Amino acid sequence: MNETPTRVYAEIDLDAVRANVRALRARAPRAELMAVVKANAYGHGALACAKAAQEAGATWLGTATPDEALALRAAGVEGRIMCWLWTPGGPWQAAVEADLDVSVSGMWALDEVREAARAAGRPARIQLKADTGLGRNGCQPADWAELVGAAVAAQAEGAVQVTGVWSHFACADEPGHPSIQLQLAAFRDMLAYAEKEGVEPEVRHIANSPATLTLPESHFDLVRCGLAVYGVSPAPELGTPAQLGLRPAMALKASLALVKNVPAGHGVSYGHHHVTDAETTLALIPAGYADGIPRAASGRGPVLVGGKIRRVAGRVAMDQFVVDLDGDPATVGDEAVIFGDAERGEPTAEDWAQASDTIAYEIVTRIGGRVPRVYLGA
Repeated sequence: MNETPTRVYAEIDLDAVRANVRALRARAPRAELMAVVKANAYGHGALACAKAAQEAGATWLGTATPDEALALRAAGVEGRIMCWLWTPGGPWQAAVEADLDVSVSGMWALDEVREAARAAGRPARIQLKADTGLGRNGCQPADWAELVGAAVAAQAEGAVQVTGVWSHFACADEPGHPSIQLQLAAFRDMLAYAEKEGVEPEVRHIANSPATLTLPESHFDLVRCGLAVYGVSPAPELGTPAQLGLRPAMALKASLALVKNVPAGHGVSYGHHHVTDAETTLALIPAGYADGIPRAASGRGPVLVGGKIRRVAGRVAMDQFVVDLDGDPATVGDEAVIFGDAERGEPTAEDWAQASDTIAYEIVTRIGGRVPRVYLGA
């Protein structure tokens, strides 16, 4: 993009992405690193961030859906890409032909990928997912023997290559939670059984971003880093980005669309949940919940305008919201930083998460498609 947009835009610092990948690799020096770029790289732009992560040494990329992974391949991204969220009738054959690693959590998935491999005329790269206690995707321990046995048989017939065994933590963002060690023990047991039955995985992995940062014994052959790649702390309890050696990659910025003086007692936005208590200056920010600004942060969300942190005045609307400047002067077109880097004195995604009673993952991921991304360090 040659010109910076004037309404609202997300400024993405790819040098920060690269620096974060290098910092995370240093936390797990004996493991490879997967940069998770699902959900449009947590709102940051999948293709640009995938390339930046690879440039910084990420040897794997991860997506949730096969369509996300296939889009990266179609854009020319090479190297190992894994995708894990499948439903019956998914694009298994296209994934096999694109040399993707696909996750298998149950017999139905193994049956479908085996058939796709036969149609493609080449073995499928599959990774077996163990449910070690998250209770979401993954194969239960009681069903593990059946799945492993069938996968080994499919490998013997040349239909698949079992390239990995993996799992996912439920509470790695709560250091010391008793489930963490229970899951690690279950993973080791299920991995040992698979290897005893003839599985020789290229990679064994369970560590997500918080486990990469806090749990070295969970690193195995590969760590999967998502939010941390983008310089956002996976949990406030773990520390701020700066304390973790990370740099936020996204700054959400807008231009003031209107500045006006209003008298005391003036209602602001729908429902008049904010009424001015004195004569003041209001500034209109042309972004709303259609752009990903959480309506739940009405009256609380922080915005940097004119060197000061202001709060959303009244309700966030679909396309716009208001901040009260407390009489300070401002000019139409002045910059408003909705969130960015605390080290620059800006509000953060975590600040907006707390204002919305949610998590920072949601704040960055929900930034919508009509918000242009402007890349620095491309």
